[in-house]
Amino acid sequence: MTYQTYSFFALSVVIFFGDFGNSLNLFRLQNDIDQLKADFNSSHSDVADGGPIFIDKLVKWTERNEKRIILSQIVSMYLQMLETTDKSKAHVRNINEELYTLQKALAEDSQKMKDLMDLTKLQMSDFKIQRKAVNELSIVLQKLVDTPASIKRKRSQSQRRCKC
Repeated sequence: MTYQTYSFFALSVVIFFGDFGNSLNLFRLQNDIDQLKADFNSSHSDVADGGPIFIDKLVKWTERNEKRIILSQIVSMYLQMLETTDKSKAHVRNINEELYTLQKALAEDSQKMKDLMDLTKLQMSDFKIQRKAVNELSIVLQKLVDTPASIKRKRSQSQRRCKC
């Protein structure tokens, strides 16, 4: 992870998790991350190949709740990656502990991500699933029509500004 990547990730955590982000000791964690970079030889020239793996996805998710969903998945992926590392090293344990703390705070958002993944696994060619989907169609469309207050507010604010 490059310094810019880490900085962006850390900034995202602080901004989007509010009080929770304040409990994250980023300065202490930076030293641990630097040691982890050395463990993984992340200064190797092939690290830059193909561009970033997480940062470009974070840019696409703009709303706070959206970012929490994608960050919950990213944190889970880091934890999965660290499962195979040597936990006898203090810096690995520290990073692991911070990531577990983040994961606990993101438990609800992680469930939302699992729901999205479950949707992609639905076999829409299955006739039973099609019948169920058609049975739920009016409810789904009603939810779509019921515009959240935040979107209504944004729309009304933009209409007030425009004196066309």
